[in-house]
Formats: sequence, structure tokens, C-alpha cells
Amino acid sequence: MTTPPETGPDAPVAKRPVPEATVTRLAVYLRLLGEFAESGAETVSSEELATASGVNSAKLRKDLSYLGSYGTRGVGYDVASLQHQLERVLGLDHHQSVALVGVGNLGHALAGYAGFAGRGFPVSAMFDVDPDLVGIRINGILVEHVRDVETVCRDRGVTIGMVATPGPAAQGACDLLVRGGVASILNFAPVVLQVPPDVEVRKVDLAVELQVLAFHVARRHVAGESETAGALRPTPAGDTNGTANGSVVSPR
Repeated sequence: MTTPPETGPDAPVAKRPVPEATVTRLAVYLRLLGEFAESGAETVSSEELATASGVNSAKLRKDLSYLGSYGTRGVGYDVASLQHQLERVLGLDHHQSVALVGVGNLGHALAGYAGFAGRGFPVSAMFDVDPDLVGIRINGILVEHVRDVETVCRDRGVTIGMVATPGPAAQGACDLLVRGGVASILNFAPVVLQVPPDVEVRKVDLAVELQVLAFHVARRHVAGESETAGALRPTPAGDTNGTANGSVVSPR
């Protein structure tokens, strides 16, 4: 007799490796489940969640199978239970603390974004070298000098670092974070960071993302020109119904 998989809030998280692309989608599912919960929904079907996520329901069910969550036929997924499981697999059931290095234009915008704390990623430390920034408070957080990164990160248990410095300063900022015990880094600087094997880095290059979008714009433009050229291509004189002399050929 086969024992059905556990799907309750205390169900064990699957041990098999979760692909990187799936992890990204799991984070999207969690955000959307929060929206469903806020609207008062207690259950959600795979089709509803898949449509809201922009994926097909088969891919969604495969993604959620890594959690050992299979839903209930005819009912769907319990929103609160699935939220709990996703939070566990994404590490959100553990305390997270974020440090931001570089409080320039982009860094200032990141520092002022209230969504981080609301999603379980409170910014607890900020650093810069500009004397006009060091010593001020942003959202109640004191901007400290970069030279204090290592000590402050260790003292405050920082788990994630964000690097928003100019390119030449990024590697130095990264090294300070690593020495401060930070093993996960989100890099906004236009450089590739060199880190030890046990440190995870994700790079966010806004210019590259814009270039990818520009490619799709250009491709649609070329496709539109091709369609227009085809529609305007002149028909050979006297050509009617595919014959050269205008006569209609009757089928035999």
C-alpha cells in the first residue's frame, strides 16, 4: 500500500536538488499566494496560480512537487499551507538580515524600498565612503563607513549583502562582506565578482536586461516589416488563381 505524500504545513521539504529556474519561480508563487491570501482566498487551483504566474499548470505542478506538495484533486492547494512550505524551502523561516554597500543613486533607491522588510529581508546596515552620506539615516538606518563592513556584519548577523557601488569599488566591498561572514551577495555593480566556492552571488545588470528587451523589440519590428512587405508584394500581371493566363483550371 502506497502512503500518500504529506502536504500539510509540517510536511518535510523534499531533499532532491531544486533547479535554479524553479527556485526563481517558487519565489514568484510565494508572492502571488500572499496576494491570494490578502484577497481572502483559502484555496487556489493550479490553473489559477499558473495563470497568475505566467506559466502552464504542468510546469507549476512539477515545481511544487519538489516541495512534496501535490494539492488535492478538485480542491487545489491550501494557500496558507503552501505559503508555509514555500517559506521553508526558500529559507524564509530563518532570520534574514541585509547589508547594503553603496548608497549612491541606485543604492539610495534600494535603501528606501519598503518591500524588502515586508518580504522578510530587513536592511539592518548601510555603508558608503562619501562623507556627505556617512552619518545620515535612511529609513532609520545609520549609514556607516565601508571600513566597518566586516565588524558590523558579524555583530548584526548579516546573511545577505547587496553591492551597489561603482564598478571599481565592487570587488573590495564584496571582499569585506565575505570577511564579515556574508555568504550570499546580490551584485548590482557592472563587474563580475570573484568569491570563494561557498559564497553565492547573483548579478543584476539592468543594462543587460534592457538590451534583451531591445532585442525583442527589434525582432518584432523586423517581423512586422516582413509581413508588410509580403502583403504589398505585387501580383504578376494576368495572374489569377495561380494561373499565368487568368484562366481557371478545373479539377479533373
